[in-house]
Amino acid sequence: MSQSRRKFIQQATLATTGTYLASMGLSAKSYGNILGANDRVRVGIVGFSDRFRSSLFPSFLNHYKKLNFDITGVSDLWNYRRDQGTAFLSEKLGHPVKGFRNNEELYSAKDVDAVIISTADFQHALCAIEAVSAKCDAYVEKPFAETMDDARAALKAIKASKQIIQIGSQRRSGANYKAADEFIKSGKFGAINMVELTWNVNQPGRWRRPELVARLKKEDTDWKRFLMNRPYEDWDPRKYLEYRLFWPYSSGAFGQWMSHQIDTVHWFSGLKHPRSVTANGGIYQWKDGRRNWDTTTAVFDYGPENDAAKGFQVVFMSRMTNGDERPAEVYYSNGGELNLITNKVSPNGGLEEKFAKPMGMQPNLLPEFSLTDKAEKVETSANTGADPLTSSHMLNWMECVRSRKQTNAPAEAGYMHSIANIMATAAARTGMRATFNEQTQEVMAGGKVFKY
Repeated sequence: MSQSRRKFIQQATLATTGTYLASMGLSAKSYGNILGANDRVRVGIVGFSDRFRSSLFPSFLNHYKKLNFDITGVSDLWNYRRDQGTAFLSEKLGHPVKGFRNNEELYSAKDVDAVIISTADFQHALCAIEAVSAKCDAYVEKPFAETMDDARAALKAIKASKQIIQIGSQRRSGANYKAADEFIKSGKFGAINMVELTWNVNQPGRWRRPELVARLKKEDTDWKRFLMNRPYEDWDPRKYLEYRLFWPYSSGAFGQWMSHQIDTVHWFSGLKHPRSVTANGGIYQWKDGRRNWDTTTAVFDYGPENDAAKGFQVVFMSRMTNGDERPAEVYYSNGGELNLITNKVSPNGGLEEKFAKPMGMQPNLLPEFSLTDKAEKVETSANTGADPLTSSHMLNWMECVRSRKQTNAPAEAGYMHSIANIMATAAARTGMRATFNEQTQEVMAGGKVFKY
């Protein structure tokens, strides 16, 4: 790794946007603010991952011809994945797709207008900075960031640019989720007083890649470049390929699953982050060297910072030791519930007359109805294919690249879910109640700024 590159990575989360752009050392082109309908949008792939191959690429294929998009290059540090990506994409698209050893090479080739970022979790924000510095639009997989330093830096760089960013929170492009947002904001649902979020699986191999780990050799990739701004650790192919099991490369269930669900809480409520978070859990079943828990419960307090009398609770529960791939997202008010998995609003649990009347109160029951004619099912498997939500989300990004309008999930949405994720991580890793300092934009635990 060059000295200039190392300096950028070390200072990434402390520098101003101007320093970021200068430290990149990139001389990438601008393709203008608005693309004409006849201009082909050239897309680069940053990280030839399982997620890209199984879900993002099939979703891209659904729309690329109609919107005149194409893929011209793929950047991956590992020569095996890079060669695999160029061969796969060249065959599927019917023309050669170039391979690049790193993102500097990709952007220096001046052959991309936009990128799809599907790297390791902790790299998303830093790769987004690289993209906008190169005047490229970006589809950025979630979680947006795993530390507040990275989140602040990426948001600042993106806001200082004119680039179109879509965070991979695909629920924001779902018809039933949009209907839920409209219903709650209309006031007909009543005040939210509780949200239950669960995501359970029973898979010892979830996030494990033993065959790939055995194949990966240090000399075939760039370990220091992979680490970016994380503290140096000796070479470990498991952390490279099974990063979701290892903090600080991933927050595990928080970044992978909760980030999707907590994003809807911010969207529907209009709140930017929790007031506080506590968490408990552990590695109870899968004793395979992982650092991130296999069983987790986090409890969030949401509400206005200046009015403790108002608010609601959110509980996120996740276990990797018993589960059937059926997540739950249920919103409760005094009148009933809104269930985003069944697509139903119902009076279940609402205040009935027999309980209201003795207290001199009016009963409060919601009507029962479906949010939309057809629910867009949330796919929870590791390889979702071109599921309707991801396909719609990819389409929205591509259309916004054309129109230069804001996407359904802009960088601000990613910033907000990152705050909640990092607060949950801080609570889990310190055993303390985590809060958020609005002035410094830092997550606090035990009176200290949470870092690693």
